[in-house]
Amino acid sequence: MLEIYQVSKSFPTPQGPLAVLQSISLNLAAGNTLALTGESGSGKSTLLHLVAGLDSVDAGTVRVGGETVTGRADADRARLRRTTIGLVFQQFNLLPSLTVGANLAFQARLCGRHEPAHLADLTRRLGLDGLLDRYPEQLSGGQQQRVAIGRTLAARPQLILADEPTGNLDEATGDAVLDLFLDEVRASGAALLMVTHSERLAARLGHQHHLSQGRLESRS
Repeated sequence: MLEIYQVSKSFPTPQGPLAVLQSISLNLAAGNTLALTGESGSGKSTLLHLVAGLDSVDAGTVRVGGETVTGRADADRARLRRTTIGLVFQQFNLLPSLTVGANLAFQARLCGRHEPAHLADLTRRLGLDGLLDRYPEQLSGGQQQRVAIGRTLAARPQLILADEPTGNLDEATGDAVLDLFLDEVRASGAALLMVTHSERLAARLGHQHHLSQGRLESRS
């Protein structure tokens, strides 16, 4: 489902290029889960952005579902995000003019996969039943995070990219959210790549990789 081969990425600084990722390679098959750990600034979020086609690599190749992400036109990368990739990033990107209920259904409707029963189950498991008529500005950070997670999973993506999806949640809620991710992977055969600072949560995924000084270390 996901193939990353020899990917490198640098960013310009007044002192010259800063190498954030150096020759990163990994594969993630459908139905498998992988936790990506590493200190702040190690390039974890950058790698997810490259996989999603939100930024371009300096070198190397990214393939998702057999399709090459690198080098594609913006419209093609947007289509891939709409149909194949589910994104849960630290910026929730909820639509402020839509209610919670409409935000939850938005992505699924956009890609033609709106399933009311599935959405209702997600809403219940995320504890959002009583918030459907509210707007994002009326929610706490943790509530917005749960809406963003529900919106992503409602569309049944083949590859789920989650950047600290439990970062604004208490431990019990974070565990419940990870249970939900893992259940969705089992039910749909999707692949999950999750960035987390929690070694405890990382240990619950099938594989663990650690980013350090721009290089990847396998831990399982």
